[in-house]
Amino acid sequence: MSSQNKMVEFEPRIVAFLCNWCSYRGADLAGTSRFHYPPNVRIIRVMCSGSVDPVYIFKALVHGADGVLIGGCHLGECHYQRGNYKAMRRVETLKAILHQVGIDEDRVWLRWISASEGGIFRDTVEQMVAEIRKKGPNTMRKR
Repeated sequence: MSSQNKMVEFEPRIVAFLCNWCSYRGADLAGTSRFHYPPNVRIIRVMCSGSVDPVYIFKALVHGADGVLIGGCHLGECHYQRGNYKAMRRVETLKAILHQVGIDEDRVWLRWISASEGGIFRDTVEQMVAEIRKKGPNTMRKR
């Protein structure tokens, strides 16, 4: 079989908005601990998960991301007191809108990952890549 006829396995592109105080540091711990996880994720550090505007998530999906991960502090542990609750409400609303316009809302994940949970960050990325790989490319992607 020639190399042109070989099927190339789909590799999802994931954008991750990670809170500076917990999830970003959990990702950093995963790296310094040399945990291996798929390189499919592109990290954007934000000060708080509550600062992630749903427009950023929608734009990421429209401009080529196959999935979006929002990572924040565990509930009750936000450095900005209630930012993660704000993120939770925003993501719930965005998912309802995505569903109504025919976009798979399961391409958006919200997870609580603390600074000491590098293993959980790795596991989350592995699970998300596997789930998105099963779904295939994002149909919203700009052509």
